[in-house]
Amino acid sequence: MTSSPTNDSKIGDDAARGVGELSLAQCATLACLWEVLAPKPGNVYRGADFEDVTLAEFAASAAAIGPAIGRAGEGVGAAVLAAVRAMRLVAGTNTYLGTVLLLAPLAAAAVRTGSPRRAIGATIATLDAEDAKSVYEAIHMAQPGGMGEVAVADVAAPPPANLTLTAAMALAADRDLVARQYVDEFSGVFATADRIAAGQARGWSLCDAIVRAYLELMAGEPDTLIARKCGPNVAAEASARAGRAVEAGEPGSPDYAAALADLDFWLRADGHRRNPGTTADVIAAALFVVLVERRLELPVRFYG
Repeated sequence: MTSSPTNDSKIGDDAARGVGELSLAQCATLACLWEVLAPKPGNVYRGADFEDVTLAEFAASAAAIGPAIGRAGEGVGAAVLAAVRAMRLVAGTNTYLGTVLLLAPLAAAAVRTGSPRRAIGATIATLDAEDAKSVYEAIHMAQPGGMGEVAVADVAAPPPANLTLTAAMALAADRDLVARQYVDEFSGVFATADRIAAGQARGWSLCDAIVRAYLELMAGEPDTLIARKCGPNVAAEASARAGRAVEAGEPGSPDYAAALADLDFWLRADGHRRNPGTTADVIAAALFVVLVERRLELPVRFYG
């Protein structure tokens, strides 16, 4: 039976049908857990912690942020801030800030019509200065690395008066893949959701479909966290290496497995500064979309 998200506050009728339904909060938690469990090169996953953050912190955060995302229909900025507070409480570090920034508007859109795709444009258009104020507070609380400094609307200070969240994201869109989704109506997230669903349709395990979508996304969009931390040349090199891994074969191929291992080793060098964090954020958001759109048969076969 396919999954169907139920209401945490209010959700469109076409997403509330079925038996054994998942709430938006549960969809958010599942999406985050599946994202971190998939062995995506350069990220934390099962058996591959970083020295300063582990799978345990990600799993705890995934459970903690779900209820806040489930209430995103009451306000996107408030949901982001509540989720980050919960994340900091249970993990004490930034695990899912970028993911939360994507999940909150997607969940709010799902509340409007049951379909994030149909309502994301209208949802983004309603984001106001109060949303921006809450998101700036959440970013300050999360203390993410690699943010850098900008001349206008820097997140290190409160947002300028009357700056809407949509406008703030537009200012950051050229340097941050997460912010860019607000400008492009989440086209990158929806395209990645389609890739994951297509991998499942080919008979791949969900894990393999996630990793493949991650590689294809990074090959086409140099990771902006790597670019901010290490510079655009390193981000371009990471993108090229991801492309070569895609070209090496498909899940189950020895050459593909070897290419994944090589990419993982290279990305983890230099104190994991090459961590493709924004790519991972888009993957989690895409998994949320796949769940809300009921494009997965539950229970899933996660590992091959």
